[in-house]
Amino acid sequence: MQRTWFITGASAGLGRLMTEKLLERGDRVVGTLRRAGALNDLVERYGDHLRIVTLDVTDTAAVRATIEGAFRAMGRIDVIVSNAGYGLFGAAEEVSDAQIDRQIATNLTGSIQVIRASLPHLRDQGGGRIMQVSSEGGQIAYPNFSVYHATKWGIEGFVEAVAQEVTPFGIDFILVEPGPTATSFASTMDDAVPMQIYDDTPAGAVRRGVFDGSFAIKGDAAKCADAMIAAADAERPALRLALGSTAYASITTALADRLQKIEQQREVAMSADRSGD
Repeated sequence: MQRTWFITGASAGLGRLMTEKLLERGDRVVGTLRRAGALNDLVERYGDHLRIVTLDVTDTAAVRATIEGAFRAMGRIDVIVSNAGYGLFGAAEEVSDAQIDRQIATNLTGSIQVIRASLPHLRDQGGGRIMQVSSEGGQIAYPNFSVYHATKWGIEGFVEAVAQEVTPFGIDFILVEPGPTATSFASTMDDAVPMQIYDDTPAGAVRRGVFDGSFAIKGDAAKCADAMIAAADAERPALRLALGSTAYASITTALADRLQKIEQQREVAMSADRSGD
């Protein structure tokens, strides 16, 4: 059965791959991008199966108007894919105020507003699915990505809460958590001006690893896109979808470590209750 998708950040990376694969199987896609013309080849190939809209997700009014227009034009949208985002690279002390503001406005606030704008339409049509592209960095953290992690941990908390709010309306969520994957992510990162004081710290080590190629990138972007589409097609997908061996290993290790440490604090936690309760 043909399905209709709305995908932000459709011009490159996982968004582009998903768009290509969905159109190839006969689905309809509304794809948003910031650079006009980036998907002209797909428009020529698939015609009215692909609707292109220029959108900056930091413009909340435009997000609402674009999503309203997409539902009006398509009649029904089955899956919202909130994919637009990028990485900010630098130690917390190195990044500028403007870089922080832009990162949060795009990755966190932009994603929140895409979800908020979609909910009334999904509710009115009797349900649907929202796929939020997060990262293994929504559950673990690397030095030099502190603000990026703040946005990904933040959107995961937001989705966890909203998913509970809208379950009665037939709306469900998938948080996608890829590990390091061969996409355009690294080439589109916003880099802070490095401070020499961090050269011999974990932040400096990660910086060298990224720029000399020794930071392992094991994820296959096409396989990730296939797994995302399969999850969105599933009758009852899990809330979280970890993608790649790096993501699986890093997330399971982090969760096990957190569980062990909280268990060690049980007596202290219990002692903080009011007496008699």
